[in-house]
Amino acid sequence: MSENLQAEIKRICQNSGNDRTKMMDIVCQVQQIFGQVNSEAMDLIAKSVKCRRVEVESVVSFYAFLSKKPKGKVVIRLCNDVIDKMAGVETVAEAFKKELGIDFGQTTPDGKITLEYAPCIGMCDQAPAALINDEVITYLSTDKVKEVVADIKKHYDPSKLKHRLGDGNNADEIVHSCVHNGIRKKGKVIFADYKSEAGLKNALAVSPVEVINVIKTARLRGRGGAGFPTGMKWQFTRGAAGDKKYILCNGDEGEPGTFKDRVILTERADMLFEGMTIAGYAIGAEVGILYLRGEYAYLRKLLEKILKERRDKNLLGKNILGKTGFNFEITIQMGAGAYICGEETALISSCEGLRGDPKTRPPFPAQKGYLDNPTAVNNAETLCCVTRILEMGGAWFAETGSKGSPGTKLLSISGDCKLPGVYELPFGIKMLDLLKEVGAEDAQAVLVGGPSGQIIGANDYNRTICYDDLATGGAIVVFGPERNMIEIAAEYMGFFVEESCGYCTPCRVGNVLLKKYLDKILAGAGEPEDLDILKQLGESIKLTSRCGLGQTSPNPVLTTLKNFRKDYESKVKKAKDGMQPTFDIKKALADAENIAHRKSVIFTQ
Repeated sequence: MSENLQAEIKRICQNSGNDRTKMMDIVCQVQQIFGQVNSEAMDLIAKSVKCRRVEVESVVSFYAFLSKKPKGKVVIRLCNDVIDKMAGVETVAEAFKKELGIDFGQTTPDGKITLEYAPCIGMCDQAPAALINDEVITYLSTDKVKEVVADIKKHYDPSKLKHRLGDGNNADEIVHSCVHNGIRKKGKVIFADYKSEAGLKNALAVSPVEVINVIKTARLRGRGGAGFPTGMKWQFTRGAAGDKKYILCNGDEGEPGTFKDRVILTERADMLFEGMTIAGYAIGAEVGILYLRGEYAYLRKLLEKILKERRDKNLLGKNILGKTGFNFEITIQMGAGAYICGEETALISSCEGLRGDPKTRPPFPAQKGYLDNPTAVNNAETLCCVTRILEMGGAWFAETGSKGSPGTKLLSISGDCKLPGVYELPFGIKMLDLLKEVGAEDAQAVLVGGPSGQIIGANDYNRTICYDDLATGGAIVVFGPERNMIEIAAEYMGFFVEESCGYCTPCRVGNVLLKKYLDKILAGAGEPEDLDILKQLGESIKLTSRCGLGQTSPNPVLTTLKNFRKDYESKVKKAKDGMQPTFDIKKALADAENIAHRKSVIFTQ
């Protein structure tokens, strides 16, 4: 047993209080120091936190950023989602392979650099992009790859990479990032000027119940996509049985095409933390947790700095702003690369130091959430809205937007448009007007709400963005006339196959079958009957899956089947001889022919 490994793990576990619920923090630190969490490390961790070894391994095997096998000191994760492919990531990938002399999934012979693919890393407005350890590199090209690799080989320290700094807090010395905020349009709620602390002071001047009533008056609905009334969620949580209550901020922005929370975390973290504090007061919580996706680790130091500043001003801690008995603290829980953790119960599992497996509902988090205590899980944008509502009033907020969707919405726009970026617009804007705003009047299709949302065509461009029509957590991806929508659907299904937690059969197996049929159609072997199979299979997966991932994963197929059916029909044809066009008899007989040392005398063609 390595003495160094044993000493380090003992130190890490002790610093985490030998608490099994801090498993994510423990294994992430071990991964960072040793480049792996191997079998020996898992044994040591299990012994220190007094859990079964299988519990440690289940966590390590679940998250993409953790590994039982050694990785290089530098890990390059090139984003290969749909938008990056549209931006030419294939040539960038070839450049990385050439410069490093390895393929994806491999490590250089000296063990120093590992090359991998990653799904959406929240940089769709500046693709192609890559994560190099925690450093984000945007707008990649073949020439830039050469420069980056040459620079890394000088010091093997991604924090020393030379690049231009982005705008706003991206240029802060503790962030030092080349990421650009890309704020194209500021609205009256999130990106407007606001008076810091005003919302919190107004909240503390009234009772927690009155704060909840203000949120109800504003008719605020969750900005993560589901649109559940925030005031009602808080009321349920406050009224639930239990002495301890928690507020969790969902900062796991993993939906491909979404990056608006990245900008909130960069430029409006103080507003976000104020909203969490107001929420804590309203529901009776003393602890708030910001779940920050691993891809945004480059922002952690900035967020910790802002939290410290709030503690120094008595905006966090004991008796906040002199309110006797109101004690509230915020901690940051890092994710480690798992799309499913954007689902609120999977996020709770991750915060508890477990695999990001969704929990069975009921009971709902408001009744039994984090560590079995009543918990309110809110999106980052929702909590920012809370701060402004308490500052300006519920009626002020409700006067903007549409009837069933008050306020503004942050939209992440990317794809085939002239002006990608983040837009804060009132709910109720027509898709046609939005496309004009972003320079995409010739759009063939628009993905609304990410892959779990819907893909619409020109016939739907008069519809409006709101909870009662085109609902979205923020992702809007534009596809130009040259895009093959069946290929797009197949790409997104590949993403869902990879990101499914595998717990339930409909999602684990069904998504694979959907992808298989799409590939068959794209290969020219599709039959008309396949379209009916796709529809029936997709609807079955939605109906029978356990959590939101499986309940929405067939949407790329079902919505393109509905809105681009002619594209599908042009790709399928009736088999002439009644045989399955995908069955290759020669390939099937190959092994038998090798064993018999002769060719088939029947199937000779």
